[in-house]
Amino acid sequence: MEMKKVVEVCKRRGIIYPTAEIYGSMSGFWDYGPVGTRIKKNIEYYWREFFLDSGDHIVEIDGSVVLPESVFEASGHLGSFVDPIAQCKKCKSIHRADHLIEEKTKKFVEGKTTDELTRTIRDEKITCPKCGSALDDVRMFNLMLKTEVSAAGGQAAYLRPETAQNIFTSFKRVFLSSRGKLPFGIAQLGHSFRNEISPRHFVIRVREFNQFEIEMFIDPDNADDCPGFDAVAKTKLNFFTQDAQHKKTGKPTSVTAANALKKKLIPNKWLAYFMAKEMQFYQGLGIPAASLRHRHMLPEETPHYSKGNFDMEIEFDFGWKETVGNAYRGDYDLQKHMKHSRTDMSVVVDGKKVVPHVVEPSFGLERTFAGMLLHTFREDKKRGWDWFAFPPRVAPYTIAVLPLMKKQKLPEKAKETIGQLKQVKYDVFYDETGSIGKRYARMDEIGVPYCATVDYQTLKDDTVTLRDRDTTKQVRVQTKDLCSVLWKLVNGTAKFEKVGKPV
Repeated sequence: MEMKKVVEVCKRRGIIYPTAEIYGSMSGFWDYGPVGTRIKKNIEYYWREFFLDSGDHIVEIDGSVVLPESVFEASGHLGSFVDPIAQCKKCKSIHRADHLIEEKTKKFVEGKTTDELTRTIRDEKITCPKCGSALDDVRMFNLMLKTEVSAAGGQAAYLRPETAQNIFTSFKRVFLSSRGKLPFGIAQLGHSFRNEISPRHFVIRVREFNQFEIEMFIDPDNADDCPGFDAVAKTKLNFFTQDAQHKKTGKPTSVTAANALKKKLIPNKWLAYFMAKEMQFYQGLGIPAASLRHRHMLPEETPHYSKGNFDMEIEFDFGWKETVGNAYRGDYDLQKHMKHSRTDMSVVVDGKKVVPHVVEPSFGLERTFAGMLLHTFREDKKRGWDWFAFPPRVAPYTIAVLPLMKKQKLPEKAKETIGQLKQVKYDVFYDETGSIGKRYARMDEIGVPYCATVDYQTLKDDTVTLRDRDTTKQVRVQTKDLCSVLWKLVNGTAKFEKVGKPV
């Protein structure tokens, strides 16, 4: 499947399209249209339901996207949140040096110094991909977007490059106000900003994006106190070990979360728990298990303070891309903010002061969305149009109600049916324009799982024709039963052929 075809549909159907398109747009910025906004909100709702509402003592905050410079001095972002760049000597275009080398040579150079990258560019005779000229020596570029606060100016601040720092800086206040007890999680969903050198691949690498992050604060002396682990222990992970990555033919190994923990592939239960939940979550979005893997980051990629980093990656047509970063961060973040702010971040556990350790799963919404788009996209020559097989829980609308004709009280009956559906909070789309076949095609193309057609028989016996997107099969259903039928279909407790009389 090609992402290029997915992008064409996204633009045409108002799912995702370039920001300020009429002015030529800016690379790395995208807008969600009416359909995309609904899908995005449904993914967010599903994520909250799956990770925050499962009784794991996780609360949610909504922090500012602008943070003072002192926060990033403490966190290390001012000095280390950098990427290597190489500028063309002739056309002056700037390129991400490590990506350029990896694309040209297939060599993995993550973590190499600027001198090593420069040497590789010279040895491999890599030139500017735009004009073919020589490149300058590699240098580091800070990815944060800077601004100034106050009318007088001079007070430096930054747009946050991740949502995590709000959580760390407000940890003590949130913990105490929530009457917290370890293990204790704080989550945040929101915008982050990075001045990416080479935005590309649709919404995969962008400058403004959305993150879902959880910081799970745990007692370092009781890191395996994870009440929910047993429920996910048998979940299979596609685990890509460091040893396998060093082999050219190396492949991920299928292993349960429990066995990965037993074999010490994962350092504690909380990391294993989140990694197992991620496999379940992404399969629930329609992405097959074979296109998901957890890669144990190599030593040269791993921060010095890390006690274990594991990227959950999705397979795209252009390669595997990190979508969730899992890290056992120890007490690094709280200790750094304690030192710089001179604020005690410890909590009392069994009568002793403890600076909690942190397990962090960090999700990228845009990459999640893109992965779902790609893996649920269906090219269908038989139908004559392409469509998305979105799971009902994240589809933009659960059902479309379509009057067969715009006359003889059919629209009125259709709107009456919509009123019944909306009373139980179903997302419903109404369309009365064009032939019924064209309307089915429009609904398929934006991934609406069911269509109910109000026709002349409806006026006689109060039944509608219910159509299934995935199979195009149709059944007759009593209008009064439509809400309960949809509930069964959405929750997978009934087969479509069994909910009504086949047409």
